[in-house]
Amino acid sequence: MRLISKLTFVMLLVAMTASCGRSNGSAGAETADADSCAWVGVPLADPFILLDGDTYYAYGTGDTGIDVFTSDDLVHWTPAGRALDQANSYGDHWFWAPEIYKVGDRYLMYYTAEEHVCVAEATSPTGPFKQAEHKPVFAWDERNIDNTLFIDDDGTPYMFFDRLVPEGLQINVVQLNPDLLTVAPDAEVTKCIERSQDWEQDNVNEGSYVMKHGDTYYMTYSGNGYTNPGYGLGVATAKSPRGPWTKYEGNPVFQYPANDALGRLEGVGHSAMFRDKEGNLRIVFHAHKEPGTVHPREMYVSDVTFTDDPVPVMQISQERMFKCLTPEQSNNLK
Repeated sequence: MRLISKLTFVMLLVAMTASCGRSNGSAGAETADADSCAWVGVPLADPFILLDGDTYYAYGTGDTGIDVFTSDDLVHWTPAGRALDQANSYGDHWFWAPEIYKVGDRYLMYYTAEEHVCVAEATSPTGPFKQAEHKPVFAWDERNIDNTLFIDDDGTPYMFFDRLVPEGLQINVVQLNPDLLTVAPDAEVTKCIERSQDWEQDNVNEGSYVMKHGDTYYMTYSGNGYTNPGYGLGVATAKSPRGPWTKYEGNPVFQYPANDALGRLEGVGHSAMFRDKEGNLRIVFHAHKEPGTVHPREMYVSDVTFTDDPVPVMQISQERMFKCLTPEQSNNLK
């Protein structure tokens, strides 16, 4: 959710040498690349990946704007500049949790600036994204963050978002107008979930993402504060976007994940899902830089599958998760 220190991205890249090779997406191949070349993880928190054509675009939280990386294999990523700048948006700091969707011939970026939900538009996934009016989506003077778009089968658009209330962070939903940019003044805001399970040590439910599988709606969300090593992912289900939402009894579904290539990760959360080029369902999330060190958080990808139960259970793979990598030209990531 939040960024404490400014991230300075490496904008000039060294050429990839033959010894680096190309990964086939397996954890072992990624580790071989990391061992043979000077690689660092992609420093994106609250990440989101858009597949447009044959290119993947990754976005994440920033201090003074939103930057974008590109990839053709989900493993090797190249900085591609600034997608959203202060001059074209509401607010001048705390640019958090962007999500980008292609709708017709336009690209919409839903993001948070200064703890207010905003939407910007562009004609390219790399931007520049701009707000026609530099103002938040919601007219009320309340702090809201971590917005995500969901369009139901009947075309009805919904925005899920976090409300910062005295009790903590809770996830709510509201229906958008057909323009996907605004909310009706009298729109009904419905509370979906809030802290309610023992593993959620902090008063935090945040960073939701919603999808539909069969006739069931699935919400991934993050529990605990983002600096907590136990920051993890829970799942809730419903039969309608407005709920009622019921959390899995087996939550958290993804906390302290580990495999032979990566070891154990801490602070995993704020996820989003997407289909890769082969149509497989993937999830992107961030983890702490390393145990005991939160920043800069780094981007990871894993697989998502569903069981054959009457109400299918969402599963996130630990064995097939891998770290997203970018070449390091100089030691100027701060």
